[in-house]
Amino acid sequence: MSDPLESIDWRGAPIDCSNCAHAALLASGGCKPLASCVQDRYAKRIERFFRNHPELAQVYMTHPYFEVRAIASKYLDVFHLARLRNDPDETVRSMVVLRLPQRQLLGMRNDPDREVRIRVAARLPPHELEPMMHDDDYYVRTVVAKRLPPGMLALMLHDPDNSVRVVVAERIAEDMLPAMAGDPDGTVRLAAIKRIAMQQLPAFRHDRDWRVRYEVAQRISTVHLSEMAHDEDAMVQEMALMRLMEVAMSEDKPGRRSNGKDQS
Repeated sequence: MSDPLESIDWRGAPIDCSNCAHAALLASGGCKPLASCVQDRYAKRIERFFRNHPELAQVYMTHPYFEVRAIASKYLDVFHLARLRNDPDETVRSMVVLRLPQRQLLGMRNDPDREVRIRVAARLPPHELEPMMHDDDYYVRTVVAKRLPPGMLALMLHDPDNSVRVVVAERIAEDMLPAMAGDPDGTVRLAAIKRIAMQQLPAFRHDRDWRVRYEVAQRISTVHLSEMAHDEDAMVQEMALMRLMEVAMSEDKPGRRSNGKDQS
C-alpha cells in the first residue's frame, strides 16, 4: 500500500500543484498538499477539499475517480444529485441513495448492486416496498420484511430463505402464526411458537425440533406437562418437570385448597 504521507493522485502519479486548476486556491490557503486536495487519491483529503469548497462539487460530477464523485455527491443540490443515480460505480450510487428524496428512489429499486438496493429498501416508504419482496438478494428481502406493514407480510410467508421467514414470523399478524409454526425450518417454527397463543401450543408439543418443544414446555398448560416430562430431549424433560414441581409446591402451601384439578 502507498505511503499515506505521499501526495499522489488516483492513478498513482505524483501530484503537481503547478498544473492544477485550483492553483489560485493553493496560493490563498484554500487547499494544501497532504491535507486538503481534490486531486489526491485519499478520501479524507478529498473530503476536506469539498468541505471547504462545496460550490465546486458540481465541477467534479464526472471526474474519472469514483471517490471524488462519491464525496462530491454529499455537497450537491438535489437537482444535480439526481443525475448520479445511474453513475457507473456502486459507491457513488450508494451515497446518492442516502440523500435523494424518497420519491426519487423508486427507479433505484432494481439497481444492479445489492448494497445500493439494501439502502433503497431501508429508505423507501413501506408502501413502496412490495416490488422488492422478490429481490434476488436475501438480505434485501430481509430489510423489506423488517419494514413492511404486518398486514402485507403474508405475501412473504414462503420466502425461499429461512432467515427472511424468521423475520416474517417475528412480525406477522397473530392469526398467521399457526401457518408459520408448520414451516419446514425449525428456526422459523421457533420464532412463530414464541409468539403463538398458549391455547394453540398443544398442537406443537411433538415438534421434531427440541428447541420448539422446549419453548412449548415453558408455556403450555400444565395438563400437558406429564407427557412432556417423558420427552426424548433432556432439556425438554427438565423444563416440564420443573414446572410440575412448581405446581406441586404451590398446591402444598398451607391454606391453599386443592380440588385435584389443574389450577393453571
